[in-house]
This record gives sequence, C-alpha cells and structure tokens, in this order.
Amino acid sequence: MATAIIVHELQKRLPKVITPDVHGLIDYAHAAFFLCAGIFLWKRNKAAAVASFATSGLILGEALITDYPLGATPVISFETHGQLDAALASASLITPQLFGFGKTGAANLFRLNAIVEGAVIGLTDYSAGKAAATAKDFAESI
Repeated sequence: MATAIIVHELQKRLPKVITPDVHGLIDYAHAAFFLCAGIFLWKRNKAAAVASFATSGLILGEALITDYPLGATPVISFETHGQLDAALASASLITPQLFGFGKTGAANLFRLNAIVEGAVIGLTDYSAGKAAATAKDFAESI
C-alpha cells in the first residue's frame, strides 16, 4: 500500500519527460535486463532466476500489446500500460517473499527495481494522447 502511495506521489510531482516511444525503448531494455539477470542467477539462486524470467516475460508481454510506437499489437492503451507498470513496481517488493528468496542478496534486485520503476512511471507522460504511431513516424522521430 505504501508503495502505491509513493508511486502516485512520484507521478504527480516529477516532470513528464519520457515520451511513449522512449518509454517503449525503456520497456524492452527492462525486459532484457531481467532476462539477463535470470541467466546470471540460474546457478546461484533458482527461485530468483525464475522470478527474473517471469518479470522479464511480464514486461515484454505488456510492451508488445501496448499502443505505443514499439508495440506489436495495440491491445491496451498507454494509460492502462502505466497502471500495469505501477502494479509491477509494487509487486517487485513482494516478489522475493513470494518466490522464497526474500532473505538473500538477490531480493535487492527486485527492491531496486521497484524504485527505478517508480521513477520511470513518475517521469512518463501517460496522457500524451494516443501513443500508437506507424513505424515510419517513429523512425522519423529519432
């Protein structure tokens, strides 16, 4: 509950400097990070590795179905994506306990993720209107 309040406050107070296309890039990098973390943790802490793979899959799946420039199939709005991001940030705090590695160093990865995710949420302009754009529009913007 406290995390939801913190995320909400960050959303209200931080400048909205992350656009939908940049947010998409962040999402794919975020998914890749957790995939790599899972590979790295596999021999050290299987529970943390599985949680990392699951987190990576959730982030990737959400990115693919969002109506922003890097989404594959626009199923959910960018605003809904933001709400799911907030849920993921909160879930990151309890993931280590749910997967049984809450008292290990690997749990810090998920705690740090909650903070970083909260900052990205706070800096993103989810009200930028319809985020979907053609690949050509996106390519021209970079």
